[in-house]
Amino acid sequence: MYVQSMKNVIAIIGSATTSSANHKLMEYIRSEARNTFQVTFYNRLKTLPHFDPDLSLEHTPSEITELRNLIQNADGVIISTPEYVFSIPSGLKNAIEWCVATTVFSGKPLGSITASTSGIKGHEELQLIMRTLMATFTPETTLLIQGVKGKIDGHGAIIDIQARESLQRFIKALFTLIGTGSH
Repeated sequence: MYVQSMKNVIAIIGSATTSSANHKLMEYIRSEARNTFQVTFYNRLKTLPHFDPDLSLEHTPSEITELRNLIQNADGVIISTPEYVFSIPSGLKNAIEWCVATTVFSGKPLGSITASTSGIKGHEELQLIMRTLMATFTPETTLLIQGVKGKIDGHGAIIDIQARESLQRFIKALFTLIGTGSH
């Protein structure tokens, strides 16, 4: 009997605050998907050095090599981020810039969530960046959750039924994408 191994997904959280709505969403996804894939959080964006193109391919800082290896070895990636000033947060952009000169995102199954007050511009920007890096995603593996603070209670529970249903569809779509990917 063939048993499929558990898929490994890296969740990159764009918020610098550990109590953020994006952290709570990733906790929810990790819990809901626990029988589908193992979700490992990468929440060290604020410890990464500023992007330096001179160090991107030679003499790369160890923190960057570690991040790249986590992405490369994962079956899929989820990026969950707020929108700051109509854009993705600088820490997330910095991490992604360190990956531009590599192929770690090429063909990598990706789920992207923008959870913010509005989030429209940040969501568009993240999709453009990840399309440029040739990550593989579909409309079903991208999710915009507007007004997120009113959809999560103080304990991190998703209290908005529509948001919960959207997250469930997102998990299923990402699992399908990972299962059909050629990464």
